[in-house]
Amino acid sequence: MNKVKLLVVEDDRGLAEALEDTLLLAGYDCSMVGSSEEAILSLKKQSYDMVVSDINLPGMDGYGLLKHVTDHYPELPIMLMTAYGDIAHAVEAMREGAVDYLLKPFEEAELLEVIQKHTAGALDNKSSTLIAVDPSSKAMVDLAKRVAVTDSTVLICGESGTGKEVLANYIHTSSDRVNQPFVAINCAAIPENMLEAILFGYEKGAYTGAVSSQAGKFEQANGGSILLDEITEMDVGLQAKLLRVLQEQEVERLGGKKPIKLDVRIIATTNRDLASYVKEGGFREDLYYRLNVFPLKWSPIRERKGDIIPIAESLLKKHAVKMRLGEVVLMPSAQSKLESHRWPGNVRELDNVIQRALILCSGSSVEEQHVVFDMLSSEQVVEPESQLEENEDAASILGKGVQQHEFRIIAQALIEAKGKRKDVAEKLGISPRTLRYKIAKMREFGLEVD
Repeated sequence: MNKVKLLVVEDDRGLAEALEDTLLLAGYDCSMVGSSEEAILSLKKQSYDMVVSDINLPGMDGYGLLKHVTDHYPELPIMLMTAYGDIAHAVEAMREGAVDYLLKPFEEAELLEVIQKHTAGALDNKSSTLIAVDPSSKAMVDLAKRVAVTDSTVLICGESGTGKEVLANYIHTSSDRVNQPFVAINCAAIPENMLEAILFGYEKGAYTGAVSSQAGKFEQANGGSILLDEITEMDVGLQAKLLRVLQEQEVERLGGKKPIKLDVRIIATTNRDLASYVKEGGFREDLYYRLNVFPLKWSPIRERKGDIIPIAESLLKKHAVKMRLGEVVLMPSAQSKLESHRWPGNVRELDNVIQRALILCSGSSVEEQHVVFDMLSSEQVVEPESQLEENEDAASILGKGVQQHEFRIIAQALIEAKGKRKDVAEKLGISPRTLRYKIAKMREFGLEVD
């Protein structure tokens, strides 16, 4: 029987009962609550593997619950259920941290497929299909295949948004560990004071709030592979503890006294020049050599132009299905516009542009005018066939201006601090987590932060 624990938030009693029946029959252990407030209380009492929530709820809505979960339980996947008319909001919710969304009404199979995907250690809403058409990509995939059949540690370097996680997943699925867990953890997305407990696990009472024992990500990945995404964002003190785990091949939970033996394949990613970062003192040299057994450099998509259209068409198909738009074609004019762009945000930016194009187009084809790279730029003129009837009010325009000014301040601070985010956060008087969030928003709007 599946021991995955789900927290389902739905105020419609009839739908809640139907969801509960479906999930129980599928073998899930699920708790049903009718509001965000009840969900927050339930999260304090016990741990869950995933939250499934409606958006329209009494009191705090699903977006409020999403913010609470991403702030307090960043490792916990949350999916939102929404009506057809809220597609644009659902896309925005995914940018804010939701792993997926479902459009009502949905089939049982759709629900179970999404839950299985996000509770089985699979990657999040990014495509797990490795597309390699460009000659340079094919050469990199060939190297990945060679190292996959070994147990060697792999370090994947490349700009943010290039698809390093997808390459890591490909290495796992091409190895003898394919039938074992693949556990991914984003070291940049989790607060420093929580990352150690999430990685290594903890015993009941190990710290305030530890109401039950919890296996860490290394234990969950035992026998399989663990992806340490953006490992350079890890605190130097925690790097020392990670080094010991890698050397001894064993982990000890916080508050525990008994070491647990591990058999885990390590894959790490970084968007930095790691050798230079070691010289700057931001990363331990001994850990660098422990990880740098077989380095792979995944190029940005502007350097592998042969991949741009195949990736775009794959994303178009994926999001058209999710938005229930039927078959949508990427027209030659749109393809040319995509190929001529520099893609500072790489595949992540391309994903955003494709979703945006599907929202703007009203038919079964994406034309050149539907391809909009920066919605905030005054140079971009968005003219979908069905013109927007509502004009932006003064507050909306002012809000965009303030955000652009904020982006400029952050960019200048990053330049002055030579990319040292800790120094930037201190200078701006914000937390490192807030800075990471704002940098992520900058990348979404096409700003080349790195």
